[in-house]
Amino acid sequence: MFTDEAKIIIKAGSGGNGCVSFHREKYRPKGGPDGGDGGKGGDVILLADPGLRTLQDFRFHRYFRAERGQHGKGNDRYGHNGADLVLRVPLGTIAYSQNKRKIGELVAEGDKLVVAEGGMGGRGNGHFATSVRKAPGFAEMGEPREEKELYMELKLLADVGIIGYPNVGKSTLISRISAARPKIAAYPFTTIHPQLGMVETEDNRTFVVADIPGLIEGAHKGKGLGDKFLRHVDRSSILMHVLDLSEHDERDPIKDYLKIERELSLYNPELVARPRIIVGNKIDIVDMPENKIEKISRYFADKGLTFVAISAVTGAGIRELLFIIADRLDKLRATMKEELSQPLSEDHIYRLEEISDKVSVKKVKPHVWRLYGKKLCRTVVMTNFDNREAVEHLQKSLTKMDIDKILRRAGASAGDEIVIDKFKFEFQPETGKSGPSKRRRNN
Repeated sequence: MFTDEAKIIIKAGSGGNGCVSFHREKYRPKGGPDGGDGGKGGDVILLADPGLRTLQDFRFHRYFRAERGQHGKGNDRYGHNGADLVLRVPLGTIAYSQNKRKIGELVAEGDKLVVAEGGMGGRGNGHFATSVRKAPGFAEMGEPREEKELYMELKLLADVGIIGYPNVGKSTLISRISAARPKIAAYPFTTIHPQLGMVETEDNRTFVVADIPGLIEGAHKGKGLGDKFLRHVDRSSILMHVLDLSEHDERDPIKDYLKIERELSLYNPELVARPRIIVGNKIDIVDMPENKIEKISRYFADKGLTFVAISAVTGAGIRELLFIIADRLDKLRATMKEELSQPLSEDHIYRLEEISDKVSVKKVKPHVWRLYGKKLCRTVVMTNFDNREAVEHLQKSLTKMDIDKILRRAGASAGDEIVIDKFKFEFQPETGKSGPSKRRRNN
């Protein structure tokens, strides 16, 4: 079954907790703090695998979790980092967050996309020793990670996208020029999912073709199957527009061409500039006089488009068509090679958009303020609120970040609720402090 959409639940590994420990050794009764750091949680990574063609693997298996980091131990022993979870996906996969924000896409073999980053490991108590505080009795907790939805969409990667009205012979053509064996019948929407085929010319040049089904007038609005498969046209380097020259249904090839082209432009205006080859099919059963075919050919020639008349059944004109496609692709690939001449890194790894460390504030509703900032949120969520020393350290950290000044400038007043990540505090400007008051996590 061809599956080009998937929604899964992922969770990166949480960081391991830092350790509170003091050195104990004979003849050294006053050993210093030696708590080790917790390990970093594993990332969830998508890896582009050219051996895959669909997102079928995610149809029934929907929950994925990376390994959490191990907790730190005494004697400065650090916890192991959690193992990354690598999910293999087809080339052409696009990942979106649960709010449908695009995270990234994978278009080349070996591309990697980090869709969920593992939490940082908490620091052990040795990191908090100072000349004044020589025996800190607290450590950081590991940075937590929560489950979230990931939406994936597949846009097929093909050199040539075959488009046209149903029953113009697209499936017959792809079965003639490649090893693909789509279902063929004399009724609309015989093909209900895209078909990929590998084509090899007589001079051993190869390219991939894709039969894009379901394109009719109104496809961009969801009529027929078009809205489901139009996105696969985006990835095609060349569009092969197939027309039915037989006129057995009293259809006008030129009108059909204009209608489908309009659907493409309404779906994505950039497709108008995509290279095209117009293929007139079914010349073996053509009902129109030869001069009418010449008229159609001149129509496309005037538009600067290549027109080739073929019969997908008998093979007439196929050889010429394949050489035209191969020559056109050679030129396109040469151009792309020049554009991509800059050296790429050995591993194409893309990460989630970084959240700024800069602290910002937003008024959510009257007397409720939310603070943003990667470093700020991480400092708060990694604090052990059951440990008094840890809370005091958090207070000093907030003071160093000028949180009191930022809130005053924004207009916050005494008693207002301050939200940082999942935690809520009461603002106490008279003392210059923002302390935890009725701390709780949001559901």
